[in-house]
Amino acid sequence: MKNIISLLVLLSLSVPSFPQQQTNWQNFADMKTIRNIAATSDGFWAATKGGAFFYNNSESSYKTFSKVEGLNGIDLTATAIDKDGKVWFGSSNGMFDVYSPQDNSFKSILDIYTNQEHTNKSINDFAVAGDTIFAATDFGISLINPKTYLFFDTFSKFGSFTSFIKVKSIIVKDLIYAATESGIAIQKPGTTNLSAPESWNVYTNLQGLPQAGINKIIFYNEKLIAGTNLGLYEFNGTTWQTFLTLTNNKIIDLQVNGNLLYILTPTLVYLYDGSTLQSMVTLNVTPTKINYSSNNGLLVASNIGVIKDSLKIYPNGPAANQFPYMTFDKSGNLWSSSGKNGSGVGINKFDGSNWKIYDVNHYPVLYQNDYYSIFCASDNSIFSGNWGQGFIKIKDNNIQRFHSGNSPMIGIPGSPSFLVISSLAEDSKNNIWALNLRAADKKSLYMLTPDSIWYSFENVSESQGDFSEVKNLVIDPNGTKWYYMATAGNIGLYYFNDKGTYDNTNDDVYGYVSKTKGLSTNDVFSLAIDRRGDLWVGSGLGVNIISNVDAVLNSTNPQLKITNSFSVRQQTINAIAVDPLNQKWLGTNQGLFLVSSDGTQLLASLDTKNSPLLSDIIESLAFDESTGKLYVGTASGLTSFETPSIIPVDNFNGLNIYPNPLVITDGSKLVTIDGLIRDTDIKIVSVSGKLVREFSSAGGRVAFWDGRDDNGDFVNSGVYIVIAFDQEGNSVETGKIAVLRE
Repeated sequence: MKNIISLLVLLSLSVPSFPQQQTNWQNFADMKTIRNIAATSDGFWAATKGGAFFYNNSESSYKTFSKVEGLNGIDLTATAIDKDGKVWFGSSNGMFDVYSPQDNSFKSILDIYTNQEHTNKSINDFAVAGDTIFAATDFGISLINPKTYLFFDTFSKFGSFTSFIKVKSIIVKDLIYAATESGIAIQKPGTTNLSAPESWNVYTNLQGLPQAGINKIIFYNEKLIAGTNLGLYEFNGTTWQTFLTLTNNKIIDLQVNGNLLYILTPTLVYLYDGSTLQSMVTLNVTPTKINYSSNNGLLVASNIGVIKDSLKIYPNGPAANQFPYMTFDKSGNLWSSSGKNGSGVGINKFDGSNWKIYDVNHYPVLYQNDYYSIFCASDNSIFSGNWGQGFIKIKDNNIQRFHSGNSPMIGIPGSPSFLVISSLAEDSKNNIWALNLRAADKKSLYMLTPDSIWYSFENVSESQGDFSEVKNLVIDPNGTKWYYMATAGNIGLYYFNDKGTYDNTNDDVYGYVSKTKGLSTNDVFSLAIDRRGDLWVGSGLGVNIISNVDAVLNSTNPQLKITNSFSVRQQTINAIAVDPLNQKWLGTNQGLFLVSSDGTQLLASLDTKNSPLLSDIIESLAFDESTGKLYVGTASGLTSFETPSIIPVDNFNGLNIYPNPLVITDGSKLVTIDGLIRDTDIKIVSVSGKLVREFSSAGGRVAFWDGRDDNGDFVNSGVYIVIAFDQEGNSVETGKIAVLRE
């Protein structure tokens, strides 16, 4: 074996590269906002703003569905179960997803989603009748064959109602009954050409309905009942009359069970048995739908889950689909901020299995929930900036808040206690730097030392407008602080360096970099310092790379070397993540891009069409270098996947090779070779010492083999030796893999 290793080390290397791999995709979304419910014998399905889930009553368990599982719709608005047991979901964008429990598969119907004729496409309600699915949409009623998934008719004009009117509720009982924005449409008996407007009778306030919206129609004791924003009405065949008088007249939904009528209002669930009306449940949520079945009892869909008895039922997930900034701590936990200007819901922490929320309800010390920026320091402390109340430090679950009342930080002009910390960072001396938005004292940079001493600094080159926003603070290896200003004032890129003399401002260097100095545009949206110390500037016109950041230290008018990454030059770069191979992941408005370490090559392009990404508009990125996992934050939820870009081990300590054995069929899986040092070369040889394949790792902890030899052919069945070594041949590790050809 020693002779084999010596021979192989001396051989010249060819370096075939495998395509960038993304594996083990996962989606995470807030599924508290329930839009609709469909009951089964053992639980219920919920259509939510972040996907779908099934709740099993006997096991109190959840099964969630998103793009990874085959559900293409995200913002679900309707659900129903057809006579074959398939579960239908409708989305706000017109997409249909049909789940078959028999084979655990989804079928997507894209006819409405891809239709360019209609702007508003939401699926608002389903009715199942015989072999037809009736879908109430924002532009009429569509009929679908549940076996072929083909549309065979659409009705968009009902009597004198406006064409393409929104249909909110539909029932089918011999005739078709539709509640629309303008009133109620009922199919005329004996008509067959329902596309003709004259095939429908329509009813408005002229026939007794209120002018306020109609939300639901239903048959109760053979009477057609309408739930409106001004109460309940019944149809006598010609006109509409008040059916019941309630304290709260806004009717959100209705449900019938035998001779019982369940009535959902914003604050109460009423029960009517044909003679007596009683209050059944008082609600402290925002309800959306109601459902009753003998197996489930009363279910109320709401903005905080499905209400069943005293339970609020929804799967564990992020507090909201809001991820403006994310970071990883040293233990592999993902942390995410949530929002500003009243939209924040606190701070999310995800340990890989469960989500935990830090908000005012659980931690009153937070004061308010608008936590916007987030950062992990070298001692594993989490710092998060608040939109108005300074910033916090979370260390070992202890929370300390820094604000205008207990620190020298000063807030905005006219309201110095309103302190917005839009970004935080740490320098090489473990000082924490805070970027202060529109500080009244014009000192946008504050520093807190490990000894709890404060310093503040002014960047004289700043010129802020009334609504300017300074954000995304990064610190380069020279200690220069870089950030940008957006929305008003001198928008563009700023820098500041104190030269380590915190009390002496005479040697401070500062400046402003804009289009006139080489940037593609002043519209800067993201910053990152890469592993070479270069500054990557994401803008509305792609990426600029500043490769001589040290030039700002010795000149009042530095000549910066600014280049472009031409492969993404027309993209808006909202976020940048640097992986252990110094590759750059770029979040844009058109998906996710991976470029080489120098930006010259586009290595991968991912979007909602070719991957489980939940949205093409990417707001934030976070990379866990210990696992190679990238998290992608969007307004529709969070997506994660694993990459081979894992920080390498310092020394060989055995190879983990899997799957082992490798079973080669017509399309072989990749073999993972884990446990590599940086820039490992790999050779695959037979037990007789014959060279089969040679290649180099990408530079991280893992590499891949596709089971083929250097000619591109699958190798024969047998045992093969994997030899991994550094380029000087000083460190060598071996392993074995069995290959089975079918």
